[in-house]
Amino acid sequence: MTAAELLAASGRFPIAPGLTDSELTDIEAEFGFTFAPDHREFLAAGLPTGIGWPDWRGRDRTALRAALTAPVEGVLFDVAENDFWYEGWGAPFGDRVSTARAGLMIAPRMIPLYAHRYLPAAIPGHPVLSIYQTDVLCYGADLSDWLNREFGLGEPANRRVRPTVPFWSALAS
Repeated sequence: MTAAELLAASGRFPIAPGLTDSELTDIEAEFGFTFAPDHREFLAAGLPTGIGWPDWRGRDRTALRAALTAPVEGVLFDVAENDFWYEGWGAPFGDRVSTARAGLMIAPRMIPLYAHRYLPAAIPGHPVLSIYQTDVLCYGADLSDWLNREFGLGEPANRRVRPTVPFWSALAS
């Protein structure tokens, strides 16, 4: 069963008709990213709606922009307020927030899936990550495994997975 079929069969969330290729392409152009193939397939099969789910069809683009920038803004908050520093950015110098922001520009963009669960843009089959500031956890081996774990919709995969996406993987605990 695909991730979209699993979610639809649960009856736990309203599912709107899936996003069309045209809608998906327009979203990618508007926000400057490419959905990972599995994320794209999930959204095309049926669009979960309700609290926590990004409203990709909604007129209020402010909430989508906030969800798209939340991972980076959360890291920058920890740099400014909690003395966080990622060694991959080199030695901290000058304006630490500006230096961190420049370092984050080369990290893969994280695309909202549900609440603070994310998938990296363009990278197929990546584990679902929970990202809140610099607290990054692997929440599922893939979309179906994540749905099993997050919502108890089936049997979670019995395998340990590590995220592989640059920067965000280094924060995963």
